[in-house]
Amino acid sequence: MSRTDSIADAFTVIRNAIMAKKENLDIPASRVITVILEILKKEEYIDNFKSIEDKKQGILRVYLKYVGKKCVIGGIKRISTPGLRKYVTHDKIPYVLRGRGLAIISTSKGILTDKEAREQRCGGEVIGYIW
Repeated sequence: MSRTDSIADAFTVIRNAIMAKKENLDIPASRVITVILEILKKEEYIDNFKSIEDKKQGILRVYLKYVGKKCVIGGIKRISTPGLRKYVTHDKIPYVLRGRGLAIISTSKGILTDKEAREQRCGGEVIGYIW
């Protein structure tokens, strides 16, 4: 089975693990997903993640963060897909849940959060929303 959108697959694995109340989950590794997970860790949406080597591309083990019995990630959604890209300029960067959520944007300066992209005044492709 060919993988055309690894980011959407990773978001779906995270969403399914949250619904099943899993403590950790495994995602096939890639550089983009590693950077996205670093952002999620920095913004305290996940506890931690680590890379596990196998004979192929590697696996990222993600440890979800819970407060009581509720996961910190309320929702995760892929916005820009391979069939329909969504680009924004620096002044049109969306606010997720009036600033309580997080938009991940791929810019010319790397993958940034919506706040960092506004500060650096650079637009780009909206990868997804997390709240």
